[in-house]
Amino acid sequence: AMRLEQLAQDMRLQPPGRRAEVVAQAGRAWLEGRNASRAVAAFSAALELSPDNPELWIDRAEAYADAENYWEAVDDLNRAIELDRRRADAYTFRAAAYRLVKEYGLAMEDATRAVELAPNLADAWLERAILHRLKSDVPAARRDFLQVLLLDPDGAAGEAARANIEAMELKLGNEPPQAPPTRRRR
Repeated sequence: AMRLEQLAQDMRLQPPGRRAEVVAQAGRAWLEGRNASRAVAAFSAALELSPDNPELWIDRAEAYADAENYWEAVDDLNRAIELDRRRADAYTFRAAAYRLVKEYGLAMEDATRAVELAPNLADAWLERAILHRLKSDVPAARRDFLQVLLLDPDGAAGEAARANIEAMELKLGNEPPQAPPTRRRR
């Protein structure tokens, strides 16, 4: 990450978009290294160079969420969605952030919108299923968890769906196994 940041500084004569991409790669490296504050700083620098790039806003939102700054994540996801209203991943991620700050109505709106935009996005179905479960709507939660299993049987979303279905069947309480907003797959 530090080498990429240095490379971006050395690229002062390059177009801003190119420099932003290198700084964003540094941010992703900081995220992988579990250093959310450095990731936020890198993505902020990238956004100064390329403020109309929705991907960068989503990346910085992910860094904010890693630091448990969910309202800042929501703000960045709002901007990403303003720039591209077809980003199902942004709606899914914002739904998760809203859930974590207990804004369940807004979370459900976003999760449903994500499912509509990308019916094959398992993470969107998972988020909506968790929200149904939080509302004690077991039939709707089960339906959405089963859809997750169809879409991502061997992945992280499928694993979370299985855990939730098992907990519902064992009646372990209404609170679903909590997970922070899922990392986007690259």
